Amino acid sequence: MRNLLVDKKSGADIKVKVRNLIFGGKEKIIISGPCSVENYDLMLKIAVQLKKIGVHMLRAGAFKPRTSPYDFQGLQYEGLKILKAVSKETDMPVVTEIMDPRDVEMSMDFTDMIQVGSRNMYNYSLLKELGKIKAPVLLKRGMSATLSEWLKAAEYIVSGGNENVVLCERGIRTFESYTRNTLDLNSVAAIKQSCRLPVIADPSHGTGLRELVPSMSLASIAAGADGLIIESHLCPENSLSDSRQTLSIEALNSLISSVKKLEGLL
Repeated sequence: MRNLLVDKKSGADIKVKVRNLIFGGKEKIIISGPCSVENYDLMLKIAVQLKKIGVHMLRAGAFKPRTSPYDFQGLQYEGLKILKAVSKETDMPVVTEIMDPRDVEMSMDFTDMIQVGSRNMYNYSLLKELGKIKAPVLLKRGMSATLSEWLKAAEYIVSGGNENVVLCERGIRTFESYTRNTLDLNSVAAIKQSCRLPVIADPSHGTGLRELVPSMSLASIAAGADGLIIESHLCPENSLSDSRQTLSIEALNSLISSVKKLEGLL
């Protein structure tokens, strides 16, 4: 089984359903939340505010792969329990990262969509395990991955029987050091032209600078992205991780209004 995704002639575009949301449909899906699950009370307050301003889906990391072993690694399984409780309280679907293939089956009881982070795009054992289930998967591009390598990672999941894959362009490592990464919107346009899977963009990790997130969010939508995943927090400066790229709820609300206006023009 080869090129299941790349050749649009091999079938219709794939639409991925997460509860009542459709990735690849007419509406641009907005996912947001803090980088990490910090505690239940704060997570619930954030989720309530996000739902009020029109965010469709909640994101937060329970397992946090960090470059330094001394940095905050997330609340782990306790974080998953918090996400499930907040999701139930607010009726918002949740996406969170799973790193270990042994945790895949267990995680389906806590999250609506499983994220494969940039560092795990090459974790083929994890990709194969995700191919055995039907749960939606958000597959982030590896930080140094080519477009071809990224799509082949998706093929691992799809060839295993799970077509519920949403791609996420989150920026790649280049010689440029002003921004955290280089958000490669060429890939978004290319995927919409030649690939059957939906694709969203992550301007938070793509830039690493909150002041650039709104502009690159709109550029992502203009390039054809089916949605956005954006880090947000009630107090961005106090976020336990990735505070520099995190938006306030007020800033996110303004951005969502701009996205809706742009949607109406496309």
